[in-house]
Amino acid sequence: MSLAQAVGLVLQATLPGELLTYGEVATLAGHPGAARAVGNVLAHSQGLPWWRVVTSQGRLVPGYESSQAERLAAEGVDVLGDRCRLASRGA
Repeated sequence: MSLAQAVGLVLQATLPGELLTYGEVATLAGHPGAARAVGNVLAHSQGLPWWRVVTSQGRLVPGYESSQAERLAAEGVDVLGDRCRLASRGA
């Protein structure tokens, strides 16, 4: 399975209001360390809920902050400026 296919499966299983980092998507897709490649896949894909993916610091996609913030807010995610708060991750 290609990275693009695996990323698609991961994002299709992501529920409204859930956030993942690019690194988490890469790991769940079976390609740990491929966070930048996940961003590339999302930039060239249609129909995937790209707005549910943020940086490890909770930053929104540069240039798409407004659109991403609106979509996340519609799903109940709190966004402050160009960031959203990531749920506390296990240690």
